[in-house]
Amino acid sequence: MKFKVYIPARYASTRLPGKSLLVVQNKSLIQHVYERALASGASEVVIATDDQRVEAVARDFGAIVCLTSPAHLSGSDRIAEAVVARGEPADTIIVNLQGDEPSMPASVIRQVAALVGATDAADIGTVCEPFDTELDWRDPNQVKVVRREDTRALYFSRAPIPYPRELSEFSWSADGQYRRHVGIYSYSVETLLWFVAKPPHPLESSEKLEQLRALAQGARIAVPDAVAECGVGIDTPADLVRWQRALMSGSTA
Repeated sequence: MKFKVYIPARYASTRLPGKSLLVVQNKSLIQHVYERALASGASEVVIATDDQRVEAVARDFGAIVCLTSPAHLSGSDRIAEAVVARGEPADTIIVNLQGDEPSMPASVIRQVAALVGATDAADIGTVCEPFDTELDWRDPNQVKVVRREDTRALYFSRAPIPYPRELSEFSWSADGQYRRHVGIYSYSVETLLWFVAKPPHPLESSEKLEQLRALAQGARIAVPDAVAECGVGIDTPADLVRWQRALMSGSTA
């Protein structure tokens, strides 16, 4: 199936400013992400950024770049400006690979694209994976998801959910309750433009999670388990260190 990958890259990250241009193993973070996207077999990979420094670096390594407004609240809002500017047809499948996911396997990018490209059961596709530790589950920088039996999303939160009333019952059993949401989405251009036309929802504003705007408007979000380990998303200096160590050990997880 055909799909395109758009990578939103905001320079002024709150927790790690300028992270798109941080250099690890002689490549900027945004180039690591871009190369992951190319490996997926996408028909086109586009970087959507609000900053001329990111634009310049991305053009230097050969990327297609669309310069966007710095006012966008989310990556999906930024991508929406770019797809309109580039005249993408309404039925084009777009994978939103966030610019801080340098370990994303190509197989997961293709998996996410297929969630909306091969079925009408979902408006938006994304994935999740099990938490490794209780500490990660409690970390507000790691987003949690709870799902229906058919893997459609019920809710996303930075809080530890589902929360066992009796903590003595807490365990990492294989019942699938404790899942980390991975920062990747797919949607058609039509769905994307519908989504971003909606005003920010109070849940989105509170949790700072863009997917809650779509969920609150009734969007069907498919969240199966990822087909491969997705590795480290770079949100904080600690994440950066963990990713660097993984690269040095020969693992991207």
